[in-house]
Amino acid sequence: MSSLPSRIYAVVDHPRWVERLGGAGLRFIELYLRDMPEEDIRAQAQLAQELATRCNVSLALNRYWQIAIELGYEWVHLGPEDLETADLDAIRTAGLRFGISTHDHVELETALSCKPDYVSFGPVWATQLRGVPLSGRGLERLVEWRELCGNVPLVAIGGMTIPRMRDCFAAGADTVAAMSAFIAHEDPEGQVREWLKAVSTEAPTA
Repeated sequence: MSSLPSRIYAVVDHPRWVERLGGAGLRFIELYLRDMPEEDIRAQAQLAQELATRCNVSLALNRYWQIAIELGYEWVHLGPEDLETADLDAIRTAGLRFGISTHDHVELETALSCKPDYVSFGPVWATQLRGVPLSGRGLERLVEWRELCGNVPLVAIGGMTIPRMRDCFAAGADTVAAMSAFIAHEDPEGQVREWLKAVSTEAPTA
């Protein structure tokens, strides 16, 4: 059973999505900010945290663990490159839980050695991140990750749709994450409702 607050979560690039998607019923959101001065990142992260509290959303901040500690976030999400400088002891002492992205076996081994609260794997299907094409790694690799992760909750990400979400759950993922499926959709709130309806019919993984 996943220790994450929801079986689905959205990755978003602006605080406004916390209010919109949280208002539609999503309970776990990751704020992914890039290419702006640190003071702007802090300001947006603070606004997102205020909106998350108002909308009863558990919020993760991507990368900026020091700001996450400063602002009292519940979660921080780290990439493999972030582990080179992140102070995991400080993160834990502050009471934050954290997840780590993985793409290959070396990254997975490193991530598991950090004893994270979850591991994410992807992209499962081909997708784009900020306009950069990413090749899909496939469901077979997700099945392998499930075995290698043991009891650590596993998040699948990349190229998600509702049918693919179901495939990921069948492959052993505890939670499925998506970005463009929500924020690039013409009806983001409607998408949240459709995904929540779909996930409510899924039996939890053993």
